[in-house]
Amino acid sequence: MLTTVPAVISLSVVVPATDEPPTLSRCRDAIAASDHPAEEVIVVDAPSTLSASAARNAGAERATGDVIVFVDADVEVHRDAFTRIRAAFDRDPKLAAVFGAYDDTPDDDGTVSAFRNLLHHHVHVSGAGPAETFWTGLGAVRRTSFADVGGFDEARYPHPSVEDIDLGQRLRARGERITLDPTIQGTHLKVWTLRSMVTTDFLRRGIPWVALQVRRRQVSRALNCGWRHRVSAIATTAALGALVLWWPALLVAAVSALVWLNRRFYLLLAVRLGPPRAVAGVALHGLHHLVSIAAVPFGLAVALTARAGPSPVQQPSVPSIAPLITLEEPAA
Repeated sequence: MLTTVPAVISLSVVVPATDEPPTLSRCRDAIAASDHPAEEVIVVDAPSTLSASAARNAGAERATGDVIVFVDADVEVHRDAFTRIRAAFDRDPKLAAVFGAYDDTPDDDGTVSAFRNLLHHHVHVSGAGPAETFWTGLGAVRRTSFADVGGFDEARYPHPSVEDIDLGQRLRARGERITLDPTIQGTHLKVWTLRSMVTTDFLRRGIPWVALQVRRRQVSRALNCGWRHRVSAIATTAALGALVLWWPALLVAAVSALVWLNRRFYLLLAVRLGPPRAVAGVALHGLHHLVSIAAVPFGLAVALTARAGPSPVQQPSVPSIAPLITLEEPAA
């Protein structure tokens, strides 16, 4: 039973919703039904040309709470999410940011959607503790710390990408403390297709992530960039090569290594999806690794052709069309 925490930390929830997401009403309802609601809920509805990064910056500029909680419009927060966020900052006055995870009951039961959301859940649950990154699906940051690093880099990331990872790394570069608490959870409402998964892994995650590491001259070992992920990618590549050249012994060894390295995740897939779809999940996991590897040379090319040195982070600014911000009354 979660202990009730006095509302000494004021929260401002910011939801970017400029793309008219069909899940927004469910997101709003879940926020309003929270056990310890936020003092302020800011939904940035328009214009449609405003990127997610710019919408979050605009909402954060309007926020008055001690802590800004970013919630994606396709996430239903659990009733205790804000209670746990308050508790995290109350326990550690020097904590700059905390973020959570998707739960293990994704809304869409399609194989690709279930795989993708369960992978995210597993990675975040396995990575609990001090973090060097951030996540905007359900993540909270002190308003002063957010302002000190200039918010999200909306110039560099005009599309949903790795802007939250970039923010987390800039916070850590200042010596700020970030924690991953996977008990802070929400249900992901997004419907994934095979095409959207591959496109996201390659264009929105893989390439910009590699470019970010090169630009910062460091190799991240956080979450799905750890040694297990790297060795799994090597095993997947070896399995593909063995399949093409038809080296059965190497194929069996590579697949066995992949399964052993990720046995806990695959067990989760088997429990939630059943054995047949869990096997499909293993194949999707292999594809995920292959796409990530394919993005590496393109990410290097992007980084090397960019202007030397990091560009200044854009401060939240007023776009040509002022953002439409909806302020919602907190639940009683």
